[in-house]
Amino acid sequence: MAVQHPRPVLRGGPAARPPMVTSCAPDGDDTPAREAETKFCAAVEIATQTPAGFLDHLAGILADHMPPSRQPGDGLALDLYGARARIEGRGEALAACADASDRGALANMKYLIAWNMREFFGPDVEIAWSGDGEGTSELPQFREMRVVDAWQVTPKLRRVRLTGHDLARFQSGGLHIQILIPPKGRKPVWPSAVPSGIPAWPEGEDKLVLRTYTIRHIDPGAGFVDIDIVLHDGESPGSDWARAVQPGDPVGMIGPGGGGAVPAERMLLAGDETALPAIARMLEEMPADAVGTAIIEVEDAGEIQSLAHPAGFELVWLNREGRAAGTTTLLEEAVVALDWPSQAGTSVWIGCEFKAFKRLRHHCRRHWGLKARDHLVVAYWRGEAEPATGGVHR
Repeated sequence: MAVQHPRPVLRGGPAARPPMVTSCAPDGDDTPAREAETKFCAAVEIATQTPAGFLDHLAGILADHMPPSRQPGDGLALDLYGARARIEGRGEALAACADASDRGALANMKYLIAWNMREFFGPDVEIAWSGDGEGTSELPQFREMRVVDAWQVTPKLRRVRLTGHDLARFQSGGLHIQILIPPKGRKPVWPSAVPSGIPAWPEGEDKLVLRTYTIRHIDPGAGFVDIDIVLHDGESPGSDWARAVQPGDPVGMIGPGGGGAVPAERMLLAGDETALPAIARMLEEMPADAVGTAIIEVEDAGEIQSLAHPAGFELVWLNREGRAAGTTTLLEEAVVALDWPSQAGTSVWIGCEFKAFKRLRHHCRRHWGLKARDHLVVAYWRGEAEPATGGVHR
C-alpha cells in the first residue's frame, strides 16, 4: 500500500542497531535537574559516506525556526518542544540519539530527524530507531477526537470544539496541531508508528485530509480544545469541513508544534486572519505586565474581535475593506513603518502570506538587525497556490 508522508509540523545501507542511550543533552547540560526530566530515549544509526552533508542540510533547514547548536566533532544538538537530540558523524555512519520526558515529544523529534534523513538521502534509506517506542504501532502524539459543537465567531471565522482524552500534553510545547479528517461515511483508519519514526498513513479510500490549525483554547480537565478556522469561498477542504461538521463526527489530532513569540521587554505580534487565532492565544496567555504591539489584518470591520490582552499592548486592526487576502500590502506597510528598536529586549512574531513573509523576514534581519533567536516570521499560506509548507492551512 502506498503511504503518504506529511512534513513534520515544523520542518544508505541497512539501519544499524546502536546501543541504548540514557541522555542526549548538549555538552554541558547533563545536570541532575535536566537528567531527572529524561524518561524516554531512542537512537538510530545509518550507513553513509556523507554525514557532514546531512548535518549542514539539517542546520540550514532549522535555521529559521530553532537553530541547532554545533557540538565538538561537528555534531548538532537540538533542544525543542520538550525533546533533545544529538546528531553526529561516526566515520561512514550518521548517528542520532534523542530523549524527552514525554513519549509524544520523543516521537516528534524522531519524526523530525527521520523526515530530514529521507529528504536528504532519498526514499530508500533504511531507518530503524531502537529504544522507547520500538515495537509499537501506537503514535503517542495522536489523539482520536469527536466534534462537540461548531459556531461562528465572526462571519468568516468558525470555531470548532473537539473533545478527547489525555489532552494535557497539548497545552504546551507548541501552538499548532494537525487535524486529520477521515472520509465521510467510512470508519476512520488512523496513522500508525513504524520503525523509521515517520508515521504510516492510510491511502486509497481511507486517505485522510490533513490541515494545520492553532489551538485557540484548551481545557485538559474538561477534555476539550477549540480551533478557529477561516472560511473561504471556493474549494477549501478545511473550510468545507468546518461548515459541515456535526456533533459526534470523528477527527484525528496530532501535535503540538510550531513556535510562539519569544518573551521580551517589548514584543511585536503581526499577521493576517490566518494568524489571528495564534495572536489571540498568545495575547491571552501573556503576563499582565507584557508590553508591545499587535497588528492584525482582516477582510472588513465585521472580522474585528474583542481580544483579551495586557494593558501594555496596543492592538492595531488593518481593514482590507472587502479586498481578498493576499491582494494588499497593508500588513507589510504597517510593520515596516514601525520605529522598532533592534537592541536586546525586543522580539518579533509574524504569520502571513508567503510574499509578505519574504519581505518582512528580510526587513527584520537587514533593517532591524534582529538575531534569529529574537524573531520568528512564518508563511502561513501562499496566495497563488497551496498553503505554504509548515504553515497553517486555509
